[in-house]
Amino acid sequence: MAEQKRVTELSKIRNIGIIAHIDAGKTTTTERILYYTGKTYKIGDIDEGTTVMDWMEEERKRGITIVSATTTTYWKEHRINIIDTPGHVDFTAEVERSLRVLDGGITVLDAEEGVQSQSETVWRQADKYRVPRICFVNKMDKLGADFFATVKSIEDKLGANTAIMVLPIGVESTFKGVYDLLNRKSIIWSGEELGAKFTETDEVPDGMKDKIEEYRSLLVEKIAENDDALLEKYLANKTIIAEELKKSLRRAVIGYKLVPIFAGSSLRNKGVQPLLDGVVDYLPSPVDLGQVKGINPKTNTEEVRMLRLDESMCGLAFKIQNDPHVGKLTYFRIYSGKISSGTYAYNSTRRVHERIGRLLLMHANQREEIKDGSAGEIVAVVGLKETGTGDTLCDEGKPIILEKISFPE
Repeated sequence: MAEQKRVTELSKIRNIGIIAHIDAGKTTTTERILYYTGKTYKIGDIDEGTTVMDWMEEERKRGITIVSATTTTYWKEHRINIIDTPGHVDFTAEVERSLRVLDGGITVLDAEEGVQSQSETVWRQADKYRVPRICFVNKMDKLGADFFATVKSIEDKLGANTAIMVLPIGVESTFKGVYDLLNRKSIIWSGEELGAKFTETDEVPDGMKDKIEEYRSLLVEKIAENDDALLEKYLANKTIIAEELKKSLRRAVIGYKLVPIFAGSSLRNKGVQPLLDGVVDYLPSPVDLGQVKGINPKTNTEEVRMLRLDESMCGLAFKIQNDPHVGKLTYFRIYSGKISSGTYAYNSTRRVHERIGRLLLMHANQREEIKDGSAGEIVAVVGLKETGTGDTLCDEGKPIILEKISFPE
């Protein structure tokens, strides 16, 4: 990948995590995202042990994700950094670590099981870090799949204010696509082959007209409730165009007021593309979050950094991993400014200077060497000797200590 391809403006970056209960299809969903965004040319299968994100021997043996890995991919000119998080309850600390540096999340739920215990735990963790999310009701093709019951369990158990974006067309073995309520389009996937082709039409699927009208007006009403200007239009029965609804919904998602709900079946390659559109349309970029807060270690007063390139550098080391080829890797989320290999950074948490060795852009277990990383990016740094999880690296001239990651006992 050419160097210049990386320079994506901040508003087009999405740092997201995929969070879910074990076996809800999280890793499979990640695999599909990488496939459709052109990052992998052969789709991995958990049961065969060939998934991209689970690359430790241990993970392949067990078919579960243990360590969170980071990956970078592109969709519709947006750069998406995906942090894969474990769903297993024993790895709660790994999830905490990842949530701390995410800007948005996709919660994957099993359409038959609904909200499970671990999805609830992780949801609460995401609430703690105020991570805006969208939900993906997966496994719509499974026996016993029930989209509306799952949505109800999201509302009841998680207390989320849901915005249903799509209605499934067919269920269990007849599940073949979704109806996009905002854009009034039927999206039908043909076959289950990889890169599954889909067609978009304006046709209303048989027998769904009333349901579509009911849920579309409910969606418009929910979006309008959170936006005074739209509410006026809505109450005056004026037409609200899809573009206005999208902008307003984006604000509501970033403000934790609404959770958009999508549906599909990752394993059968159905429903992933509209989910990716949802990531781009509704989840925040670093620009939307605006700033990161911390403490100035010299004065003990609050410091704020704007999430911009022209600010002085600061970022958080959120994970340390030993790599057989390059030694110790420190995963680093850059919040502001820019970091270059061969330079020095100040670890304000431990008050030591660290030399930045090589900088890597990680694609699960493949890596690409880069000269510098900038605000909004997640990079892996080689050669840090004293930096640990939760430490802040910054410019010594403008020190800041970012909020640490708190782990449950």
